[in-house]
Amino acid sequence: MSRAFSADGAGSLRRGNFTYFPVIPGRVEFSAEVRRFLLAERPGVVAIELPGSLEQVFLQALERLPQISVILYPDAQDDERAVFVPVEPADPFVEAARTAREIGAELVFAEPDLSERPHLLDNYPDSYSVRHIGFEKYIETYRVHPRERSDEVKAHADGIAWKLQGTDLLAKVLVVISLNLLDPVLDAMERPQEPPGTKRAKLEAQLINPHPDCLAEITVEMPYLQERYERYRTALDEDPLIDRPHAQLDLLRDAEAEYNKNTGDQIQHWQRRMMARYTRNLAAIGGDLTAGVFDLTVAARNVVDDNFAWETWQMANRYPAQKTESEGIETAHITGEEVWLRTKKLKLRRRLPRPKQRLAPRGLKKRAKEKTKGDWARATNGDAICSYPPEDLVIEDYGRLLKKKAKSVLSEERTRVEPFTTSLLDGIDLRETIRNWYRGQIYVRQLDRISGDVGAVTVIFDEDREDRYKYLTTWLGENQNESDMAFYSTYPFDNLVGPGIGRAEYGGFLMTLPPRRMYDVWSDPDYDMAESKAERLLLAALDYSVQRLVAYVAAKPPRSMFRSIAGRLGRQIVYIPIGALSPTKLKKIRVVHVLDSYSRRKDAKQYLW
Repeated sequence: MSRAFSADGAGSLRRGNFTYFPVIPGRVEFSAEVRRFLLAERPGVVAIELPGSLEQVFLQALERLPQISVILYPDAQDDERAVFVPVEPADPFVEAARTAREIGAELVFAEPDLSERPHLLDNYPDSYSVRHIGFEKYIETYRVHPRERSDEVKAHADGIAWKLQGTDLLAKVLVVISLNLLDPVLDAMERPQEPPGTKRAKLEAQLINPHPDCLAEITVEMPYLQERYERYRTALDEDPLIDRPHAQLDLLRDAEAEYNKNTGDQIQHWQRRMMARYTRNLAAIGGDLTAGVFDLTVAARNVVDDNFAWETWQMANRYPAQKTESEGIETAHITGEEVWLRTKKLKLRRRLPRPKQRLAPRGLKKRAKEKTKGDWARATNGDAICSYPPEDLVIEDYGRLLKKKAKSVLSEERTRVEPFTTSLLDGIDLRETIRNWYRGQIYVRQLDRISGDVGAVTVIFDEDREDRYKYLTTWLGENQNESDMAFYSTYPFDNLVGPGIGRAEYGGFLMTLPPRRMYDVWSDPDYDMAESKAERLLLAALDYSVQRLVAYVAAKPPRSMFRSIAGRLGRQIVYIPIGALSPTKLKKIRVVHVLDSYSRRKDAKQYLW
């Protein structure tokens, strides 16, 4: 068939008085393009790819916008099943119909009332690419490789062409059509069409108000983005508002604020960076440029915890315009499995953040509380400070774990992989063996034995560029198995959990054995060259370590100059990315309690669990 057409700058296709505007159903970028085009061109007729039998209920759904609706009608091939059609603001067909009514254009439902719409492959490139390569280039690239057409597809396209050929021949007609149906319809318009065959019985469609809690499951675009689009569509100059990555960043920030309010925990910079890499990789695996709401939730759970994943999902589902009740329309909680094929599930096990939400077992002693506000503050005398011994045991155990991990990291860096000949050496290297499976060759690995041990461990949770951690302390081990320790944290006695017992959060700490050797790190002039608290701790670790290796755990490696300093001191820094460690364990050891005297230790267990 002939492919002659003229294209305008927006990427639509013109043939006579018809302009064809191909779209991807449900995608916000195409909704924006449709609205821009309609406001600029103002055609007399707008044809959308929906059956005429749904016209009445669809127009009713348009009247309810910005509330989202679902059109429900029985499946013609299976009486026990139903077809769900979400009517959402970011859908280009919905936008075309809304804007057509705004500009006074005639609205035509062009899809034939025959059997069910034939199944067409809808594996489109990520619609976000439109913002970078342009709408016209996107459409042109997609059409380079034509899709196969079945008899059902041809019959469906013929029915649409027949309806279009019956429109006003003198009016400008805009046809909003799915991209995968564009070429079949263009070919069908090349010849006069006969009326479609036997029509199906009139659809008994009804309108449903989906419950606000289920919107993220049934909409194509997440409700958070749709709410932004609803605000955007009346102000075309605010285009960055619906830029997908910007919207996702704002979503995570809003979720982070809720997470902090409900749990008291903070998301760290390294966790944000890791979530960005994680979502980028998940999107790449799916062949997309940007992550979807499922990928965002998975990243939030795996990098932070289930609570943050829950807040992310809830924020993605936020759509203030949706009501739990609607006059004259039934409200239903619809699941994703009822609307879509190949849905994915994600289980979240939330930790209830407030004690009053938990069931208290019988006989469990309750934590002591202040009788009157200010009693604990008045009981703090400030004569001395000390740690809480049970916490010391936990952090010492974790320090030993980090020392082992540092040696294993160094050993992995020096691993040699070679084809198997006469010896298995230190075992089979599965990754290299699978990679070269086609050769039929087994690869083995030889681990380099690391001489020396780790003498100091530095853990940096936050480099504190904003000077949030103002409490700078150095304290000495009380026995031969307890490390000297220097740390910076929030001020503990701003958050009292008992008389003379303050709760703080580490920004970073240094541990080194043997004990009782460490001078006050924070006033030592030898470390004044450091540009941050983290660098001061690292300099002290290199200085006080009696072993050759020094473990450094942080979101990013130290500056290269510290490698030179370590070399001059006969030391070697072993960097461990903090993202490689368990977030749950890090969260546990990050809390420190400071007691204002040794006498507090015998009573501290009443206030600390």
